[in-house]
Amino acid sequence: MRRLADRFGARAGSCTSLEQLRTALVSACAQLGFDHFALLHHSSLEDPDRRLVRIDNYPSGWVAELLERGLAVDDPVHLASRRTNTGFAWGELGSLIALSRRHRAILSRSLRFGIGDGFTVPVNVPGEPPGSCSFAVRGGRSLPRRRLLCAELVGAHAFRAARRIQKLPRRRPRPHLSRRELQCLRLIALGKSDFEIALILGIAHETARQYVKRARAAYDVVSRSQLVVNALFDEWVGFEEVLPGSARP
Repeated sequence: MRRLADRFGARAGSCTSLEQLRTALVSACAQLGFDHFALLHHSSLEDPDRRLVRIDNYPSGWVAELLERGLAVDDPVHLASRRTNTGFAWGELGSLIALSRRHRAILSRSLRFGIGDGFTVPVNVPGEPPGSCSFAVRGGRSLPRRRLLCAELVGAHAFRAARRIQKLPRRRPRPHLSRRELQCLRLIALGKSDFEIALILGIAHETARQYVKRARAAYDVVSRSQLVVNALFDEWVGFEEVLPGSARP
């Protein structure tokens, strides 16, 4: 299996189009023991005109329903992939997010189109929309669990190749954050809770919570750790900074 990952990495590295990469993924997917794959920036389903990554071999009926009914925004697999940086089986979704009735309905609906269990490799590149590479088996089949580590390597190779082919910019302009949002951000980087932030800044707990929420929204992330990673990448936060009052003007 490691040889498969190495061979795929070399093949993906030589691809010059997404169609070539798709062909390579179809072959690797079958060798891994999966039936389907989906490699994409999640927002590509909502904004297909942007230069984002999106290739898959999912059943066309399921893709059409995702687009027509706007299900992608609530896809539990996409939401869960924002909360971890390692591959996860779909059976672990409940440990990553609180599965709502709508989430379960989406999973149940996908099964009607032949999508069974799966494994997802998150791709959270600072400065880009969240993405992932998912592998799935047909309904009724079991995951090839001995090959999941190899699938994770293949997924990482595939997304790296797709980003190269699409010539994605290395970074986007950093979002505007207010002075208070920056103060909260730096305190989050120090491991402070919203309650502690409120005490340090002398503001209400709910006010601190709203500042943190707005900072997360500016980066389109759901976790505090992802927020800090993006802030470090954009140099809002430096490892030497320890005081909230040192915010840039």
